[in-house]
Amino acid sequence: MLLHKPYGVLSQFTPEDGSRWGCLADWVNVPDVYAAGRLDADSEGLLLLTADGRLQQRLTDPRFGHWRTYWVQVEGIPDRPQLNALRNGVMIKKRRTRPAKAELLSAEHLQTLTERNPPIRTRLSIPTTWLQLSLREGRNRQVRRMTAAVGHPTLRLIRHSLDLMDGGPPLSLHGLVSGQWRELVETENQRLMALLRRPSERR
Repeated sequence: MLLHKPYGVLSQFTPEDGSRWGCLADWVNVPDVYAAGRLDADSEGLLLLTADGRLQQRLTDPRFGHWRTYWVQVEGIPDRPQLNALRNGVMIKKRRTRPAKAELLSAEHLQTLTERNPPIRTRLSIPTTWLQLSLREGRNRQVRRMTAAVGHPTLRLIRHSLDLMDGGPPLSLHGLVSGQWRELVETENQRLMALLRRPSERR
């Protein structure tokens, strides 16, 4: 299953005592599935839900380096050197991030975005910019720390797609509004199962 996880929802099916965040059970009434990977509660976007433990492990193993693409609204307007810094790697907790892809998000893509609930907080005197940032690793709050490292704090973060690295189109949020989920079509399931038959192809 693919879920467009809303803002304010933990990437788990059980609530945390004392937490102000909701959980996936508020949105998905399907037993025995779990998130393959996670998104922070204050982030939105694509989550793959599966009952297959091997597939969960395969998709989250950093040795395989699946590209994950994020749409990121940041404070200010990044210049070319700052975008190059994101591409080449920045230091986070004394470790440099792996090379990434970073570019300004096109106006065409921005037309598909809807307002977040609750809306982000902005300052009238400071513009914001949307970036498309693709990573092959998933360190804790990595996107937010990367944009902060180049001087542009993240205001809104949406994971848009997951590349299965098999030559086919990435799994994406296309057609899913916030809080909506769908079952994978048969060809998508076949592609995922094929990943488990190629354990030696690490990137």
